[in-house]
Amino acid sequence: MEAGIVGLAYVGKTTLFNALTALGVSGAGSAARPNVGVVQVPDDRLAVLIRYIETKKVVSANMQLVDVAGLVAGASEGKGMGNRFLGHLRNVDALLHVVRCYEGAHGPVDPVRDIDEVEMELMITDLEVVENGIDNAGRRARIGDKQAKQRVSLLEQCAAALGDGKAVSSLQLNDQQRFDLKSFALLSAKPVLYVANVGEDDSAGCAAVEAIRSHLTRQGRSVNEVVAICARLEAELAELDPSERDEMLDGLGLAEPALNRLARAAYRLLGLHSFFTVGPKEIHAWTVPIGATAPEAAGAIHTDFQRGFIRVEVYSLSDLQNFQSEKDIRAAGKMRVEGKDYVMQDGDICHFLFNV
Repeated sequence: MEAGIVGLAYVGKTTLFNALTALGVSGAGSAARPNVGVVQVPDDRLAVLIRYIETKKVVSANMQLVDVAGLVAGASEGKGMGNRFLGHLRNVDALLHVVRCYEGAHGPVDPVRDIDEVEMELMITDLEVVENGIDNAGRRARIGDKQAKQRVSLLEQCAAALGDGKAVSSLQLNDQQRFDLKSFALLSAKPVLYVANVGEDDSAGCAAVEAIRSHLTRQGRSVNEVVAICARLEAELAELDPSERDEMLDGLGLAEPALNRLARAAYRLLGLHSFFTVGPKEIHAWTVPIGATAPEAAGAIHTDFQRGFIRVEVYSLSDLQNFQSEKDIRAAGKMRVEGKDYVMQDGDICHFLFNV
């Protein structure tokens, strides 16, 4: 899973990046090179697994973050660093849009205005890509290419929406149309998680955060697309060792660091969940789309596993807690054997059998 961090300048994007990656970079990504970091996705179930299964190594699921430079109003017209650096975000799965919800030296807080400014820049960038695509596909359509004609029609729909100030994600497209658009990697087609960067004394329900939620509600979108955090505070937490971090969290009345909430929200946004493989060498968390079949899950580990899939042995975390060993799970008849049509469930613990 890869997410791009986007937002206006001076909203705390790079502070958030440091909070999540603990890399301690000193500034936002430049126009030529973004900040890139890989973070482990926290999962409390891993701690339960190692109580019952001896292993040499524990591997969490990973999320890669790409932090680009901050936008300014009018970036598409060349103001600030312009908007060309947004190209670094074309291959990410989702956008983390950081929105300032704290008082500071950069003017009054107006999160809806800021969201509109950033999203307009994304749409202007997409419109240029779409118009170039129409030109290219149009040349092939004129010589009788049927697929090119369909592509022109699809891109013209996108151009009309973008010209009206509407994101490509607002279009009602079928699966084939969404697949056809993938090669264009349009920014306004990507799912967005809004990260409301609040002040240290603000709660998750401060007025600015509620303004974002109301804005999304008016657009018919879910308020679950908003996560409120204090990036500065989370960056301080990231610099502490685990015991000091837990003590500071307790003192602040926080149950967990921001990454946990962001990861869960990102998983919901992208329709993802995790399964586990376990053994004496390692316990490993893997990420797959909700609805993935057992062979597709095997392919997340290695393409050969999917190609040569035979079956999978599966049990649950509750089975492990109840019976306390795989041997006893088998003896109790709780180790299920599933075939190619099995749809993976969140938290499945698996042993894949394959032949290549």
